[in-house]
Amino acid sequence: MTDNAARSATTAPALSRTLGLRAVVSFGLAYMTPLIVLGTFGVVAEKTGGAVPTAYALALVAMLFTAYSYGKMAAEHPVAGSAYTYVRRSIDGRAGFLVGWATLLDYFFLPMVIWLIGGAYLQAEWPGVPMWVWILAFIVITTALNLLGIQAADRANSLLMAFQILVIVIFALLSLRHVFHAEGAGGLFSTGPFHNDATTLAGISGGAAIAAYSFLGFDAVTTLTEETVEPRRTMPRAIMLTALIGGGIFIALAYTTQLAHPGSSFDDPSSAAFEIAKTIGGDLFSSVFLAGLVVAQFASGVAAQASTSRLLYAMGRDNVLPRKLFGYIHPRHLTPAFNILLTGVVGLVALRLDVATSTSFINFGAFTAFTFVNLSVIATFLRKRRAGEQVGVFGYAVVPAVGALIDLWLLLHLDGKALTLGVIWLALGVAYLAYLTRGFRRPPPELTFDEREGTPQAG
Repeated sequence: MTDNAARSATTAPALSRTLGLRAVVSFGLAYMTPLIVLGTFGVVAEKTGGAVPTAYALALVAMLFTAYSYGKMAAEHPVAGSAYTYVRRSIDGRAGFLVGWATLLDYFFLPMVIWLIGGAYLQAEWPGVPMWVWILAFIVITTALNLLGIQAADRANSLLMAFQILVIVIFALLSLRHVFHAEGAGGLFSTGPFHNDATTLAGISGGAAIAAYSFLGFDAVTTLTEETVEPRRTMPRAIMLTALIGGGIFIALAYTTQLAHPGSSFDDPSSAAFEIAKTIGGDLFSSVFLAGLVVAQFASGVAAQASTSRLLYAMGRDNVLPRKLFGYIHPRHLTPAFNILLTGVVGLVALRLDVATSTSFINFGAFTAFTFVNLSVIATFLRKRRAGEQVGVFGYAVVPAVGALIDLWLLLHLDGKALTLGVIWLALGVAYLAYLTRGFRRPPPELTFDEREGTPQAG
């Protein structure tokens, strides 16, 4: 390598470490969108026979196994790329590529679904405004914020999260007041929301499978690893805190809402929360609630687009995707500008899709990634043991094995459409991988990192 090339490698724009634990957790919670528990409340209530908080409690326990594995791998490999990076480093470069390829479904389509839902809420309130106007507004504003830099997005995200939490608190308090006026103080403490005569194990399991989708986001924080201060220490804590805080909010809000509306009978399950909001707070609060839902979708869109662009950056930097485009960092704002713009352009597909179709892509990619991250921890355990290192069997083998089985069960219980679309997408990935590796005769290209700092090294 020439001196000029070496200087170029060391002076090239790179991601900047500015995020602390609070900021990373805030991004994860925004990605999860705490208000989503109200958006899906009616559907989960029907599935569980009116035991929504139990479904979320079961989903939380299930997701904590995988969150633990993500924390382990984030400490082992403190660089951007999330599941893609963990699998290629721990198992195999080709497996890592296919996991990254599958994860693209999750990351690419989640912002799209977020913008679709936000547009649907706004169109329901103002039917005279075309849906495409709302979707374009979401895409343009979130793209502009992310292009300006992670700190600008973080500041906006903090304000949006604060309003979302305010709406959640008001909703919970109004629910409790409604119950108190109807039943007195004794009605505030009940096992009814967790179990009733209509509750069955099959119903709770089905509800937990739906509720598990609300937790997609604890893993997204790992894409910010290279912009996080002390990532080996911060990331495992941020991942577990995101899952625990998000799950706690889900369970608490589901409990108070189920208290205010026992059972699972609604005029329209898909808009049950609006029905409950009007019951507990009248027309004024139902309008505030609508504003909260839209703000929640916007905050989640900012976080989702930021995470998607970092995953693409990691794959571009490894030259798995064309490096000049996907590995580009804006010299002034230090953001993966091309990837942010590309995510916004892909979001335009939302103009031709519905929420159900888009969501079917997300589920396949997410649970594929979850399963392989757990397997990556087991692979790391085996490698360390062969090298003579003493590592705990429980933390490196038992916990991830349970997590992998749970994720595989969730994956196999997706609807047929999701599995079909997922398999087609994976087949395209295998074809591209065959081209990239000259018929699988060589591994995908990989850049060498100094994992103490998470920066690319010339080699």
